[in-house]
Amino acid sequence: MNTANERTPSGWEDITAADPTHSSRYVERFRALAARGTDIVGEARLIDAMLGRGSRVLDAGCGPGRTGGYLHDRGHTVVGVDVDPVLIDAARADHPGPEWLVGDLAQLDLPVTDFDAIVCAGNVMTFLAPSTRPAVLAGFAEHLAPGGRAIIGFGADRGYEFAEFLTDADSAGLTIDLLLSTWDLRPFTDDSDFLVAVFSRTLGPGTSTGPDA
Repeated sequence: MNTANERTPSGWEDITAADPTHSSRYVERFRALAARGTDIVGEARLIDAMLGRGSRVLDAGCGPGRTGGYLHDRGHTVVGVDVDPVLIDAARADHPGPEWLVGDLAQLDLPVTDFDAIVCAGNVMTFLAPSTRPAVLAGFAEHLAPGGRAIIGFGADRGYEFAEFLTDADSAGLTIDLLLSTWDLRPFTDDSDFLVAVFSRTLGPGTSTGPDA
C-alpha cells in the first residue's frame, strides 16, 4: 500500500477519533449477530454466485471480514483492505486465510491488479471523505481484471447521491452492467433507498475481454 505524509481522513476515522470504543463495539455487534445465527453474508453470496472457483477478490473496506471470510471459505483468493486497524485485527482473528491489510482505499496500490471481483459493501462509499471518492473508484478500475466486475452497495440519504456516484464511477472508468436495490437481486427503481451497482472496467476501442485477449 502507498503511504502519504498528508491524506484526508475518512468519515469512519472521524467517528472513531471521536469515540475510541466505536470499532470494538462494531466488531462485537457482528460477532453477536453471527453467534445468534443471523444471516450476515448476503453480500458475499451474491459475489460468490458471480464467480468461478478460485477467483481473485478484493474486499474493499472489509471491516472485520465477514464478506471476505465467507468468500475465502468458498475457495476464492481474498485480499481485504480497511483503514481501521481494530477491524483488521478482528478479521485476522475471526477469518484466517485471506490477506488482511490496513490501508487507505484512496491510495490503493496493490501488487495484484487483476482482481476478478472487487466488492465494496457495508456503506463504505458513504464513509469516505467526499474529496476522495473519485480516487477510490479510479483505484477500483485500475485493480480490476478485464472481464472482472466491481460490486458496490450503499444506502440513500447518507451524503452521496446515487446519481453523483454513478457519474463519478463513469468518470473513473467503470461501466454499469446492472443496478439492483438489494443484495438479493431486486431491481433498482427511482424510488429505491439502496443501490447495488455492478460495474465492468471501461475498455478502450478494440480491446477484447475474451479468452484470446
